[in-house]
Amino acid sequence: MDEWPAETGGDVLDERERTIVTGRAAGMTRDEVGAALGLSRERVRQLQNQARRRLAERADVVHVGWREKARACGAGLAASRDTFTAELGLVDHAAVDELLAAAGLEPPRTWAGALWGWWSVDPGALDGALRRLADAAPFRGDEIDQVAVEVGLPVGLPLAELLAHSESRLALSPDGHWVRRKARGRDAAYLWLLEAGRPCQPEELLVPMAATTVAAVREALRRDDRFRRIHPEGRWALAEWTHLRFSPYATALDAMIAVVTESGPLPQSQLFSRVTELHPVTTWRLRQCLVSDQLGETSKGLVDLVSRGARPVERQEPVRPDSMVIEGDLLGIRLPVTQDVLRGAIVVVHPWLAWRLGLRQAPSSRTFTRSGDHPPLIVHRSTSGAQLSGLRCHALELEVAEGCVIAVILRLDDDTVRVAHGCPPDSCPAPRARSAAPAAENVIVASVPVAVPSTAVHRVGRSQEVHSEDSADG
Repeated sequence: MDEWPAETGGDVLDERERTIVTGRAAGMTRDEVGAALGLSRERVRQLQNQARRRLAERADVVHVGWREKARACGAGLAASRDTFTAELGLVDHAAVDELLAAAGLEPPRTWAGALWGWWSVDPGALDGALRRLADAAPFRGDEIDQVAVEVGLPVGLPLAELLAHSESRLALSPDGHWVRRKARGRDAAYLWLLEAGRPCQPEELLVPMAATTVAAVREALRRDDRFRRIHPEGRWALAEWTHLRFSPYATALDAMIAVVTESGPLPQSQLFSRVTELHPVTTWRLRQCLVSDQLGETSKGLVDLVSRGARPVERQEPVRPDSMVIEGDLLGIRLPVTQDVLRGAIVVVHPWLAWRLGLRQAPSSRTFTRSGDHPPLIVHRSTSGAQLSGLRCHALELEVAEGCVIAVILRLDDDTVRVAHGCPPDSCPAPRARSAAPAAENVIVASVPVAVPSTAVHRVGRSQEVHSEDSADG
């Protein structure tokens, strides 16, 4: 319409106001516009508001009702500047932003900040739709347009730019699929299984999940209700696959307790047979469950509940692994530094440790403290063996890297712990840790200097034996 202010306001604005309106429409900040004109940021704001009032007053005279029409056009999640200019018959793209702001519209807010070039009456509505899009993840890359339509995102939105932003809740996986940034590994596994259409061994999921160990894959999938583990082969499937037979019990121990509760005392062979019908796992795993503090042995040698008078099962001492040594009140453990250690996950070790510490039933634990404000190290006994937690702070303090070796020295008379760098001096993956490593023969435990035998650091196991079969099940 010819009566609209043209050429950035035409005779409505002076030269300085036109420069400010044009610069702001081009995406310049008030500081940048002020630097070009020799004005302060506050003065630019004042002049911009003055120009906005003049443009709106002129529009009120020549086009009655334009504000209502602009607000109706911006009533959805977001509309582009071109949509408003077409609806209102505007030609001047530089002044249109000021007119829309005068009508009460704002740029939509997103996780990438304000979306310039788009306007809405409700600036928070678009962010809500983008979050609904993120909640629909994971989905294949070629499904993005369809999902965007389903959540109501407007056509023409710079979606790829928004999703690629560092603050986006979604991320593009190496195979071109959209996954949640904070659950990218599990989402990638979900899409992989969905495409494969069959249960997979955890080794098959290492690459799509960008995981470093099979244990990490198992731990991640175990914590997600979308996945189910098929026993006894240990394959992983999607819980939504109704054609597969899944155990109604979360663990073998749950199944064993349910059978004993319902049937009463049973011979071990008969108990194992019934449990495997409900929750098929290996015999080795079933024997592990017998160390639970809920199960025991009757005077007739039957398996029953401890709550019904059964005596807890006392296992014989396992063979001590080369990775552990005990001399007097000192117990040393030699551990390789893995991603689990560095990220603070539970580290599974040989069950001899739990037996030697008196943790004969499961669950049970023993805490070892350290001087200062450091968190304690906890040795936990589960039905599948022994576990360590609390090593991450020690690894960070020693500045070790993946591939290094640490020596964990437990003092049994006062339950204190000292962690030392255990790599040979000439072959350490972390030079900073090597230069800062304390003398292994004089480790201070809880502020008490003790002479740790060389075996406690150099002979504490050259091979860390880890019993990992069905560890996620326990």
